[in-house]
Parts: sequence; structure tokens; C-alpha cells
Amino acid sequence: MKSRPRLRLRWAAALWLGWATCAQAQLASFAEVRAAHRVSDFTLLDRRGEPLQTLRLDHGRRVLDWVPVERVSPRLLHALLLGEDRRFYEHSGVDWSAAAGSAWANLWNQRTRGASTITMQLAGLMDADLLRPAGGRSVGQKLGQAALALRLERSWSKAQILEAYLNLVPLRGELVGLNALSQTLLGKHPDGLSAEESVLVAAMVRAPNAPAAQLGQRACGLLQQIQAGQQTAKDAQPRCDALIGQAQALLAQRPGRALGESWAPHYARQVLRADGPPRQRSSLDAGLQRYAVGLLRTQLAELSGRNVEDGAVLVLDNASGAVLAWVGSSGALSAAAEVDGVLARRQPGSTLKPFIYAQAIEKRLITAGSLLDDSPTQINTPAGLYLPQNYDKEFKGYVSARSALGNSLNVPAVRLTAMLGVDQVFERLNALGLALPETSGFYGLSLALGSSDVSLLALSNAYRSLANGGVFSPVPVKLAAPSAAPVKSSAGRRVVAEGAAFIVGDMLADNNARARSFGLDSVLATRGFAAVKTGTSKDMRDNWCLGYSQRYTVGVWVGNASGESMHGVSGVSGAAPIWAGLMRYLHKDRPSVAPSPPAGLLHQQLEFAEQREPARMEWFMPGTAQSRLLATAQMRENAQQGIANPRDGSIFALDPDIPPQAQRIRFEGEGGLWVLDGKPLGRGKRLSWAPWPGQHQLQLMDERGRLRQAVSFEVRGASLKQSTAAKAASARTPAL
Repeated sequence: MKSRPRLRLRWAAALWLGWATCAQAQLASFAEVRAAHRVSDFTLLDRRGEPLQTLRLDHGRRVLDWVPVERVSPRLLHALLLGEDRRFYEHSGVDWSAAAGSAWANLWNQRTRGASTITMQLAGLMDADLLRPAGGRSVGQKLGQAALALRLERSWSKAQILEAYLNLVPLRGELVGLNALSQTLLGKHPDGLSAEESVLVAAMVRAPNAPAAQLGQRACGLLQQIQAGQQTAKDAQPRCDALIGQAQALLAQRPGRALGESWAPHYARQVLRADGPPRQRSSLDAGLQRYAVGLLRTQLAELSGRNVEDGAVLVLDNASGAVLAWVGSSGALSAAAEVDGVLARRQPGSTLKPFIYAQAIEKRLITAGSLLDDSPTQINTPAGLYLPQNYDKEFKGYVSARSALGNSLNVPAVRLTAMLGVDQVFERLNALGLALPETSGFYGLSLALGSSDVSLLALSNAYRSLANGGVFSPVPVKLAAPSAAPVKSSAGRRVVAEGAAFIVGDMLADNNARARSFGLDSVLATRGFAAVKTGTSKDMRDNWCLGYSQRYTVGVWVGNASGESMHGVSGVSGAAPIWAGLMRYLHKDRPSVAPSPPAGLLHQQLEFAEQREPARMEWFMPGTAQSRLLATAQMRENAQQGIANPRDGSIFALDPDIPPQAQRIRFEGEGGLWVLDGKPLGRGKRLSWAPWPGQHQLQLMDERGRLRQAVSFEVRGASLKQSTAAKAASARTPAL
């Protein structure tokens, strides 16, 4: 057995070492401790600093914003000091009388309140070496804790010590600090705690994980001491029963529940950084965001019974591309609220048509006044015959391009895509940021009717490109500057000719042009300028409304995240009311003004043959303007003639592995005599020809022998030896 003198010497050495270590260790200042405070819940602010969304990022602990002591309920401060450190304002860090009493009780194996002051407990929280282990602190750690407490009292004020303790003290389960406990379990900020809530919190500081009955009893004892002389012993037991019941209700709460505002969860996930500041400013507008959420939920409630529960809304600033509102879902109305409808890919329906018309106008294939044929047709595709129809299953005959786009006619859009070529349309849509996931051949001519999958974000930004005169720039989905300065737009690139973008915008803003399908008083009619287009995908699975004003682009999607079809919901009844409501909100103080036409465009009177449409002023790209006198005759000629296939400059490739007799090129047009390389082939609207390598010129003649149209094309491939009989057979190919 070791001798008593040697044992005392080791005890003394341990005590001195613990005291000396803490006495010489560097002491952090109050400002440094507060600055090092890291929260588990991050808050997204709008552009003006207003809270919009709180997200839980650290699931190991729950720590909220630092709370100043002046924002803590005086009732709680009183209860806490009464239960933990009655002489807090009298001692200098160590309560020597309490320490002596505790030592004497421990000597006689009696249970008593610990002698650690609030300052000593704070010292243990600040120094990892002084953290209380499961078996309790050693004597050396206790002395080190006392030494650090004395230093804290000399460097910090009592208010700073109390404030730091309230923010750093571990409480029940994962909760750290008074703010986390108060907001998570009590649902209120620390400055609003009642007397009963205050004593319950103070009791939890002493025994964080105690059962409800023990917690309630201790809280009851504290409350009785606070209200000594104000109640009789007869009233004490009912008060304790009530506190025990309240403690049971508190402990039944789920600590991991969401806190704070919840208006933009999907956007917050896009921009919040785990290593960023606890409160991050974004480009969102809080008022607009809340209004958009309310509009979406109200509209879906209006559509109850029509099997529709989801929707998404996006509002962009035209100039900068900044996101002003981002509503990813309908929230509690949705069975898939976590799915972000702004980013999810869906079929866009007719909302792609404006880009096709803009491309055709840009290439001067049509003008806004050109008559397009809206009649039944069948188009050969690799997958078979394609028979486009209109939404109402009716055909309108020859209509102007303005009317065809305004009334969202399908056949003219498909014909324009065939004229442009699917590859060219596909490339244009990708240049506008749609990032179509398949190849042009996969979609074929159905691309004109929105058979591809796009996101609301990409589609809205493509419309924003039209609003910016055909210049594309990406959406800066990132945090705004802390000063709330406007987000600067990244360098853009021109995708659509400025004149074509202006003309299509004018067509989309023309309420008269869409009156045939939507009426003059539809929800799409706005007080000021706004270009808008609706769309509905196959089987009514997706419903869209996209459009822009002078300053803003608004995109709305309504449907089901599951992909189920809606019942009787169209663009004008589903998404359009939300779009219109947002446009009214955005321009409630200043109506939108139409953009100025770019240089070179001509605005002149146009009349139509047989009064197909009323005479009007029409916009024309340079070199495409038609005089009033020529308009009638020229529209009739353009409506009656032309070669649909092949297009001028087409290139066909022969496959040497396929028998020559199995390879054919089909000529299609308005009908007449087909002449190839100066030799008549036959009559009709369609003609099948066995291809021959080389450059060829194809002509289409009318019944009077006048040239309707001529195109050149090329056939490439293996050198084929064609027999005289084969040549003769080719020359005698009948019309189909």
C-alpha cells in the first residue's frame, strides 16, 4: 500500500496542475464566443432581409440564433437563478459557501445540490478538457473549472456570462441553448415565456432528460418558491398536477420539426450553403413569393374534384434574370411536396410554338400576315403516319400566322416545323437553353407540339429571351449581394433575330388574334402589354401558361407530380388564372408598356383576300413587307402553291446495304406537274422517285404550265448502275 504522504503529494500535484493549466490557458472574449456560435437551422432571406424559409442542415444537434439576454423572459431568468445559482450576482465565479456545504455533504454521503455556479458551468462548456464525462469530473477538472470561472468573472460582465450560458447550455436531447428549446418545444421565442413555462425550462436545465413527472415536480417547487406567500398549501397540489401535465405535453413534441418561415423550401435548397452564414440573402421578393404561393393554392382549391393537386410558379426579372418568386409545389395539397416542379421535366405542349414562328419569321419563310393552311394532313415519319389535330378537333382553313399562333393551331405549327426542318428547330430550342434530352430524330415533327420534356425554369428563361429581344442568358440561381443590390445579368448571346422576337411578342400580346379560341374577355387579357402562351400536354397531364411583360417573365405549371391526367383542365382554366393574377400584382402600380420596335421593321396596312381576316396594321421583317395592293393576290398565291418535300438544299444519302429498289424519295406539294432535271415525272400532290446520285433540280408546274416553285437537292451514296429498264420505270413512276 502506498504511504499516505505520497498519496497526499500526488493529490496536491494534480490539484496544482489542474489549477495552473486553466489559469494560464488563453481565454476567449465574449465577442469571440458569440462569433463562433454555429446554428443548425439556416434562414433564407428575401432581397430586403425578410425571412422566407428556414431549413435544417445539421441533424446532429439543434442550435438556433444567438439570443441576447435582454430578449429573454425575466420570469425565466428569475427561475433559472433560483434553481441554479442564487448568489450569481454576489460571488466572483465560485460560490465558496456552497462548495463547502457540498463537500461536507459528500463527506457524509448525503445528496445535495451541486456547488457549480453558472460561471463554472459556462467554463465547462467553453473548454473541451473540462467537459463533464459520464462518471463525473475529476478533482483536477473541478479545480480547473473553478480557475477558469474566476478568470471569466474578471474579464466578462455578469450579463455576458448569463447570456453565453443561456445560448451554450445543452438541454433535452439534441437541443442546445435556450432559443432551440423555447422554439422547438414551446413554439415561441424566449422573451414570451409564461411563469409556468419558465419554471419548466429552468427545471430542464438541471435535469435535461428527466421524465415528465420529475420535471413537473421540480418545476412546481420552483414556482412555489417564486410565488411564496401568494398561494396556500391547498393550491399547491393542483398546480403541480398541471405542471406535470404540461411537462408531458412538452416532452411529446418532436424536436426535429420545422421552425421559422416556410415559403420557399425548394429555392432555399438550391442556394443555401452548409458553410455559409446562418442568414443568407437571396433575390426573392417576400411579398411576391407569399402571393404566388397563395394564388397557386387557391387555384388548386378551385380545381378540386378535377384530379389536380400540384403546381409550380416562377417569376424572373427580365433584365437581370434574378429569381423573384420560386414556388416548387403546392405544399400540403400535394402527395409529393418534396418534388420541385420548377426543375422537374414535363411535356410543354403548345408553349414551344412561339419559338418555331420566330424562327420561320427570322428566315423569312413567313410573315405575321402569311396565310397558313390549317386543314387535315398526314405526314410520313420513321414511326409511321403523323396526323396532327387541333385542341378542339376542328380545322380553320387558311388563317394568318398571327391568328394561327394566337389560337394555338397545331397543323400550321407542324407545317412550319417541316419547312424549317426538325434539326434546325431542335438546335434553336437547345440554343434557348431547353437542353432537350433526346435527339431531333427521336421527336420528329411532334416536337412542334411539345413532345419533348423541359423544365419550368428552362422554358420560362426561353420566354425571357424573347422579352429581351432574342438574347439568351442563364438564370443566376445564386445568392444576392448582402447589400440587396440588383443581381447583374451575365453576358448574353443572341439566339433569335431582334425583329423576329419583337414580332412574335406582338403576336402573343394581341388579344384580338386569340379571340377565335379564347374570346375577347379571357383571363389572358391584361391591362398593359403582356405576351402570353398557354399549353397542354398529351392526355391533359401538364398545363402551362408562360408569358412576359415589360419587366417580368412569369411561368406557371399545373398538373400532378405523379403524371396522372387532369379532368377537363386546359391552359386557360388551369395555369392561366395564376399567371394573370401575378401579372396584376406585379404591375398594380405601373402598367406594362409595349417594347419599342427595332430599327428596320415596317409597320403597314394589310388586307386579306375574300376578307378571311379584317384588315389591320402588320409588322414585317426587312425585305418581306407587302403592299396593300399586292397583299390579296400574293396571299392567294402563297396559300396555293409550294413544294413541301424536298426542301431547297436538301441532301439525301443512299445506303449501299439496302437494295436500290427499296430506296425512294417522296416528292410532296400542292399538286401539279413534277419536272425533275427538265424531264416530266408525273402529276399529283405526291410522287415517289427512285433516287440517283448527283445534283438535281425539281420543279412544280401548275395546270397552265406556269412554274410554281423550284428546288435543288443532292443525292449522295454508292455509285449505282441503273439499267435502261430501270430508268424507264423511274420515268414512268405514277403519281400517288
